[in-house]
Order: sequence, then C-alpha cells, then structure tokens
Amino acid sequence: MRRKFLKRALTLPLLPFVGQLPQRGFAADDGDDERARSVLGKADRIRTPQQGFQVEVTISTTAPGESGDVRRYRILSKGNENTIVQVTEPVAERGQILLMKGRDLWIFMPSVSQPIRLALSQRLTGQVANGDLARANFTGDYAPKILRTDTVGSNEYYVLELAAIDRSVTYHRVILWVEQANFWPRRAEFYSLSNRLLKTARYENFKQTLGMQRPTRLVLEDALRKGEESVLEYSGYKQRDLPDRIFTKDYLQRLQ
Repeated sequence: MRRKFLKRALTLPLLPFVGQLPQRGFAADDGDDERARSVLGKADRIRTPQQGFQVEVTISTTAPGESGDVRRYRILSKGNENTIVQVTEPVAERGQILLMKGRDLWIFMPSVSQPIRLALSQRLTGQVANGDLARANFTGDYAPKILRTDTVGSNEYYVLELAAIDRSVTYHRVILWVEQANFWPRRAEFYSLSNRLLKTARYENFKQTLGMQRPTRLVLEDALRKGEESVLEYSGYKQRDLPDRIFTKDYLQRLQ
C-alpha cells in the first residue's frame, strides 16, 4: 500500500475567457508591493475560510483514452496553517490521512507504523498536488507583485505574479487573475522551478459559503497533455471548532 501511494504521490489553473482575449492595461509601479499583498490576502480569504471548518471534496479526473477516476476527501482546516485531509473513497484507501502543519506534510497509513514525510508538490491524484488540497495559502507561500491589469469584457482584473519564498512550496511561480470589483480569484497558471507551465486553473461556481461568496469548483488542466484535467467540487462546508491538538502526528490514528 505504501509503495502504491508514493508512486502516485510523486508527480490550480487557466480560465479560458471564451471568445475574448484580455486587453492588457499599464504595468503597475515597482513600489506597489503593499497593494499586491492586500489584493492577494483578500483573494485568499475568499478561496479558503480563515476560521476552523470542514468540507467534502470530490475529485474527478479525465484523460483521453482512459476511464475516469473519482476520489473523495474530507478536509479539516484551521487558519490555512493546519490541515487534515482524510481519504473517504476509494474504500481501499480509506484510513489514509494527510497532516499539514505550516509547510510540513505527512501521510499516515494504517499499514505503516509511522507517518511518512511528503512534499507539497508531489502528485496526489490526477492534476492535483498534495498542496492543492492541504495548503491553500498563497499569502504565506509567495511574494506577490502586480504585473498589470487586464480587461475581459466589462470586468477588470489584477494580474499578480507570485514568487515562491522557498523551494518547499507547491509551485515555484504562480500567475493569478483577481477581479478588481470583488477580489474573486478567477484564473491561475502554475510554473515549475525551470519556469515550465505545469497546469492551469479556473475558479468557478461561486456560492455563499461561511459568510461570503466562494468558489466551489476548481478545474485543473494539464498544460502539456491536452484533455487531461481534474475537477474539484467542494460541498458540505461547515464551521468547526477544531482544537490544536488534533493537528499532530500523535493524534492521526484517532481520526480513522
């Protein structure tokens, strides 16, 4: 079981504004770092609740010529620095748990006595890296700057470049489109250490959830293999009082 998981583990997105190309505005001033941090912080608070919460995630992965794959997870998260990801389907992998504290990530498997250290950038399933589920914290992982503004139809967007603060984060560089009117994240591109575009993302299906409109669908598309994508559907959000003690390696086995 351990070998099978690690093999899969070792390997968000582009919004196709259909029929429209962005009209690019003037580049932002180099000294606009404070505004960039403010925009990114507001977008992060929309992407992920800051209080303790629970959510169910269904990941559907498709690729040309292959049968689809569906996996389900339960996420318990507190403040973007403490996260537990429990596998609920497939049944054969139920009981596997990811624990994130800061940027440290471990997996607990019933067949292995000790938790195993993993990288946030390792593949979880399909186009989804461990960090895509376990750590949705752009503000804590990247130094942002405003590259420019884009106009798509009647909407204005900040285009942020996010540079990784170190090599432990999920992606080396991210380009993020954020609506100026409401700070909704809409589109992202994710790059490797060699500056190769890995995948693109779309944030969709915004719904009123835990106090604000949030995206409940994330579409991740492989940048090199056309037609390969993973769709993450978030449902059943609920606020939870999550004590710090559950986010420890010693507590993982009790959560089965």
